[in-house]
Amino acid sequence: MSAASSSVEQVPLVVHVIHSLGTGGLENGLVNLINRTPSHRYRHAILCLTESGGFQRRLQDSSVPVVALHQPPGHRFGDYRQVWQMLRQLRPAIVHTRNLSALEAQLPAFLLPGVRRVHGVHGRDVFDLEGRNRKYNLLRKVIRPFVQQYTTVSRDLERWLIEVIGVPPRRVTQIYNGVDQERFHPVERRPLELAPPGFLEEESLVVGTVGRLAAVKDQASLLRAFARLREGAGDGLAPRLRLVLVGDGPERSALEKLADELGIQPVTWFAGDREEIPQLLRLFHLFVLPSLGEGISNTILEAMATGLPVVATRVGGNPELVTSGENGLLVPVADPAALADAMGRLLASESQRRAMGAASLARVRRDFHWDRTVARYLGVYDRLLGNTGQWERQEKRN
Repeated sequence: MSAASSSVEQVPLVVHVIHSLGTGGLENGLVNLINRTPSHRYRHAILCLTESGGFQRRLQDSSVPVVALHQPPGHRFGDYRQVWQMLRQLRPAIVHTRNLSALEAQLPAFLLPGVRRVHGVHGRDVFDLEGRNRKYNLLRKVIRPFVQQYTTVSRDLERWLIEVIGVPPRRVTQIYNGVDQERFHPVERRPLELAPPGFLEEESLVVGTVGRLAAVKDQASLLRAFARLREGAGDGLAPRLRLVLVGDGPERSALEKLADELGIQPVTWFAGDREEIPQLLRLFHLFVLPSLGEGISNTILEAMATGLPVVATRVGGNPELVTSGENGLLVPVADPAALADAMGRLLASESQRRAMGAASLARVRRDFHWDRTVARYLGVYDRLLGNTGQWERQEKRN
């Protein structure tokens, strides 16, 4: 073995166990953590219980192992053995599981001598948005003693872990996601050419959302709210209104049908999955997130970094990002009338939109840097390995 190879292997390896590496906020955060970790601090590997996915191409270091186990739905003893065997082969210093679907991987990790264990909570299960399912919570409590440290992306999830699951506060570290402020930022000129020909004009007012077209995101309420808004708007406002939905998913055909039934199909653009999210956000005058549940929303953060006011449902971590009346408005969940009213208030006032957009941008620039986020995750790893203070001392020597 060469001296260089030996030196690399001495850098601690973190194996991240997730359901899959598809499109999503959890996956976005993981990729940013890996891409922004200094190579002399930690190495990373990703263990997907099911499939890898599109986000693998976002990894800047092609040598980062991404392993897909292709496990089918259900629970089998062989699944635990498969995870244990792969972890033995990878030889991690730390195993970091994420969300309920990967929680049980804590058990085979526990059987590896000396391996430290972290579990990240990025949101509750899609079938249990408020975290009240007795079966799920029993599983969380049974596995709780095997987890040495928890991380959460919001204070809401931190409180839930402590108060409902019974995790001691000292074992929970809340870490907000960051925003890539080099990619997401305001511009003077809106890129109207990105839209279909004839869809947008200079005077158009664009309501937009970004996210997977799935039931939990409740874009149906946004469509209904937008239809109400157009019906109630005056002749000066209604013709200017446009709706843009960026993303794809299982609800797309149903949403397109609903838009047609509501009579808003000609002024609605289903943009599909797109790479140029920063540019598309710059088309918007107002960002809306109507979801039924959230951990912490990356899309809200990206909209804020673009200098947009935000209308969002009062769920999960949304109130931690949107201060109603300051950088946007919060509305009840699944309430198209309230959503339409909030959108109408902001679309009717350019000065209010500008003030709230400026407040969004200031908040992101102050509080949501990826460097800060990565430093906090690495701090969790350092404490587990007993390396607290080592890197601070080294930086001072350098």
